[in-house]
This record gives sequence, structure tokens and C-alpha cells, in this order.
Amino acid sequence: MKRHEIILAPQAIQDIKRLSAHERAQVKDAIETHLRHEPGKVSQSRIKRLRNLKQPQYRLRVDELRVFYDIVEASVEILAVVSKAEADTWLAAKGETE
Repeated sequence: MKRHEIILAPQAIQDIKRLSAHERAQVKDAIETHLRHEPGKVSQSRIKRLRNLKQPQYRLRVDELRVFYDIVEASVEILAVVSKAEADTWLAAKGETE
């Protein structure tokens, strides 16, 4: 199984720094568990392929947080980590439609 390189965008680094220690640990665990090996494996509960968007391509759900990311060859580029409440606003502002 191929290991994907995890790349954090500056925005994502800032987002993660703002989280509580508990949330930070949850997000890091989820990234390792779900995105390191099969980032494109869509599941009903966790990973969702975002429709009609060029960027971000995917969303990973971690409790009340949403991790938005793209898959580029052997890398996973994490664009942002936002709360569920802010997710739609973030996508409207930052998402790129196809």
C-alpha cells in the first residue's frame, strides 16, 4: 500500500494551532489513519468527495471538525481545518468550482 506524503498549507497549520490539544490530537490521528494510505477512499461516515469543486476535492470529518484536502499524485495537500459550523462559509469563500 502506497504511503501518501501529507502537506499542510499555511492556512491548515494556522487552523490546527488554534485547536485545543484534544482536537489537535484527534485531527492528527485522523489524518494519519485515513489520509496517509487511502485518501481517496470515500466512506459514508468520514471521507466525502466534494462535487463540482476543483479545490478542495475532498472533506474528512473528524467529530465537529472538517479537514478539506486535495490529492495530488502521491501527496495529500491539507488546505484547511474548520469547524462544521464554518465549513459552508469556508467553502463558499475558498472553494474553486470546476
